[in-house]
Amino acid sequence: MTRATETFAVMAIVIVAYIVLFFGFVPLPETIQDKIIPVLPWWGLMTFGSYSLGNLGWHIMTFSDCPDAFNELMHEIQEAKRDLQSKGLVL
Repeated sequence: MTRATETFAVMAIVIVAYIVLFFGFVPLPETIQDKIIPVLPWWGLMTFGSYSLGNLGWHIMTFSDCPDAFNELMHEIQEAKRDLQSKGLVL
């Protein structure tokens, strides 16, 4: 299975499970049914957002260098400079 197929399959299972719990097809205590189940999507959204921001912040803070990309970029800059100098631009 591709990653997208796996993601859609998991999301379908989660949505079906939530609908089953939300409409009370599975008997749960009243407190859970009335106070916790309705806010689960918001809790999931907040958790995902917090994780995403934390992950983004961590990767910005520990910016991993890519030596190959750096060397390729420097090579492209040198090629651009040579091209501009061949067209008469003084750098």
